[in-house]
Amino acid sequence: MFSIDLAEGAQLFPLEARHAEEFFAHIERGREYIGQYVGFPDRSPDVDSARAFLAKYAVKAGEDGARFFGIRLDGTLVGGVLYPNFDADAGNCEIGCWLEPAAAGRGLVTKACRILIDYAFGERGMHRVEWHAATGNKKSLAVAERLGMTREGVLRENYFHRGVRQDTEVWSILAHEWAATRSS
Repeated sequence: MFSIDLAEGAQLFPLEARHAEEFFAHIERGREYIGQYVGFPDRSPDVDSARAFLAKYAVKAGEDGARFFGIRLDGTLVGGVLYPNFDADAGNCEIGCWLEPAAAGRGLVTKACRILIDYAFGERGMHRVEWHAATGNKKSLAVAERLGMTREGVLRENYFHRGVRQDTEVWSILAHEWAATRSS
């Protein structure tokens, strides 16, 4: 299996159905924290549903679509990054992230997202990478800003999560903008 080093003791790797037990244990540790703004903890109440969730992403990746990656810190799955949308034909994709509290504040998500953006633009020739996050998710919005993305606007009350309609901020960066940040 391949992995990419993010920092001392931290790696990024493809998160697959065979990691279901590890993924479920991670969700259990951070279920409420992660689930504040992210829906998959609520769709993974047990190992079997976690396995089915990861298997859906494996099918999508096989179709050159969405992809799911884990972040391990000292051998323990603590979060991850993903392409919830990946449309190579249109040249557009979206990235996102999640993390359990014990791993927050180490820059792991930002480093992992840089790898995903480098891949999208450098390897796949994407034109645009988007970031969608609930307006209340200040940590996620801070990652988008650190990545040099531009806030484009707010989709008002577009996301129904845990019984509440939430606003979603849309941020993006274009290929030529990313190239400029990488050369400076």
